[in-house]
Amino acid sequence: MKKIIIICGPTATGKTAVGIWLAKQFNGEIVSADSQQVWRGFDVGTAKANLTERSEVRHHLIDVCEPTQHFDSEFFLKLADAAIADIVSRGKTPFVVGGTGMYLKMLERGICDAPPGDDQFRGALEKELDAGNIWELHERLRMLDPDAAKDIHPNDRTRIVRALEIQHLTGVPASEFRRRHDFSEKRYDALKIGLELDRKELYERINDRVDTMMGDGLLNEVRELLEKYGPNCQPFRAVGYREFVAYLKGEMRYEEALEETKKQSRRFAKRQMTWFRADPEIEWFAPADRHEISSVCARHL
Repeated sequence: MKKIIIICGPTATGKTAVGIWLAKQFNGEIVSADSQQVWRGFDVGTAKANLTERSEVRHHLIDVCEPTQHFDSEFFLKLADAAIADIVSRGKTPFVVGGTGMYLKMLERGICDAPPGDDQFRGALEKELDAGNIWELHERLRMLDPDAAKDIHPNDRTRIVRALEIQHLTGVPASEFRRRHDFSEKRYDALKIGLELDRKELYERINDRVDTMMGDGLLNEVRELLEKYGPNCQPFRAVGYREFVAYLKGEMRYEEALEETKKQSRRFAKRQMTWFRADPEIEWFAPADRHEISSVCARHL
């Protein structure tokens, strides 16, 4: 069984920096497990490793998808498996780095055997979403499948649509499919390292990070991408992008968009922490505990 090391945790905890440092220590390469860093051109708001960092350590699954394409967890799994196999074949260590908990769970345990999509039903839901009815669809999901709705953010249109699609096709809630698939069979020998910070410090870092993104040109990036692709492509649903799309469309003041980005980023971090805390196999460290993390990695390898 292939050995991998997972670096996870909420946003703004320094996963990229720790991952790069470890990859240098252990002749490794990084596989991104971030659902937003797959998009070409969406750089500042997704906090991608910069070109210098990527020249020091090879990164996989960054800039692999055009913004007009659809990207989902099954596509991630296919690409991640291929990247890990390639890294291992060259005698290197795969470091899987990111905060998308569902991607990491699927990588380690596999995909729930849910039914294929229904283009007609999905198209009807997409029309409702484009009309601005995402909250109504999330409420519909809550009535049909409260467990799924609890785990899916009201702005996550991809997962809302998929959960409703499973319910429509089978009459069985999507959450029930997850329960039936007990995820007992491991696909990799994984060491899971979680990075955590005191909540006050984490929230301060998130606020500072958003301010830094603005200084690095996030608004200009959103403006250029909006002109090129229009407002309906999948990556514009991410925190930071959707708020400043609303600002550029005149639906929100600049100060409101900035504060909403910070607020939603903090809420996202809280949801991430709740997800990762439910996994008893994660070993938790402060981002500064690099040498302790290195020792744990050395024992695993």
